[in-house]
Amino acid sequence: MKATKKGPLERIKRFLQEVRYEVRKVVWPTRRETITYTSVVVVSVVAIGLLVWAMDAVFSFVLSLALR
Repeated sequence: MKATKKGPLERIKRFLQEVRYEVRKVVWPTRRETITYTSVVVVSVVAIGLLVWAMDAVFSFVLSLALR
């Protein structure tokens, strides 16, 4: 049996069919879940940002005292 090579258009068509099939299997989050997850990310980023800022301020203060 001879293997036939598919052309680029057939490969693209098959790829898009498979993408469509896979996207149908995705379980999309509800609006409520999206808002909750986004809130958690924003709060976490702000908390880490404040922590880094505080550590920077402390290290800067200590370093300025050490260099006097």
